[in-house]
Amino acid sequence: MEDLSDRLKLIVIVGPTASGKSDLAIRLAKKYSGEIISADSRQVYYGMNLGTGKVPKDSFRNFQSFDTLRTSFSISNFQSNPKSKILNKDFYSRGVKHHLIDVASPKKQFTASDFKELGEKAIKDIVARGKIPIIVGGTGFYIDILLGRMTVAQVPPNPKLRKHFDKLSAEHLFKMLRKLDPHRAKTIDRHNKRRLMRALEIVITTGKPVPKLNLSTPYQVLWLGLKPKNLDLKIEKRLNMRLKHGLAREVKRLHEKGLSWKRLENFGLEYRWLSLYLQKKVTYIEMKEKLLRDIVRYSKRQMTWFKGNKEIYWIKDGKIAQVLFQRFIG
Repeated sequence: MEDLSDRLKLIVIVGPTASGKSDLAIRLAKKYSGEIISADSRQVYYGMNLGTGKVPKDSFRNFQSFDTLRTSFSISNFQSNPKSKILNKDFYSRGVKHHLIDVASPKKQFTASDFKELGEKAIKDIVARGKIPIIVGGTGFYIDILLGRMTVAQVPPNPKLRKHFDKLSAEHLFKMLRKLDPHRAKTIDRHNKRRLMRALEIVITTGKPVPKLNLSTPYQVLWLGLKPKNLDLKIEKRLNMRLKHGLAREVKRLHEKGLSWKRLENFGLEYRWLSLYLQKKVTYIEMKEKLLRDIVRYSKRQMTWFKGNKEIYWIKDGKIAQVLFQRFIG
């Protein structure tokens, strides 16, 4: 039997969007000397703040509103390297250091391989300073890649295939993926052309489905999952707050700083629907209704992914999390 005593201990907090993961992670990190690794495929990009639900950065905590906070964060100097950090400044929220937030330009592609590389560096850095790594986020694919539960498909980009895919609608691409790889189609964002194109690229190039889970991992992991009651209402309340505090202005600024409407739409959800609204392709009411619908659907896809992990302790509150956390770290 394998001796687990020498395997590095990690805490992972997962759950659907708006479930309260970030707040729980910060409370646990403060109590048990931890640092947080954000596992969110869009929080890696700087300038994308309200739409991705980033926690407020400490240096801005005294501003009067989220909108002022986001406006004050300059996005004028996009870097050419997708791995480049903003002036190497650390990201703290409520006194807790966060990793993998604001590490890439939204003009460039940030891949699962990039996330794995930077995430592994973050884990080593946190442990070297005697802290506990706490991975928190809703992008289950990124978490499983980082922990070695999935392998990154070694399939290089195929320009000819991508050019062909780019001419097709997201709806058409999703139908293709559902036929070729039904399992991946259940968890992918059906409106995110970038992810649909990459999934199809892998399937068509290898002749096999996107790599499946491998339950072995080099770490000891405590999995905590949050799924609160009335999640749909929480999602709606949060969306109303983001719209009130300047989500449309954030998307408009990103476009003014050089992101094409097509690029913004490919980020999906908030960025897709606000871009369509700002281009006057949909009304405000249509935008809000369809965005809410898509976020709720996204939360269900997240749960579909996490339900495949039988190691997750699904908890109702922070008290249970503290008991499990303390027992795990000894």
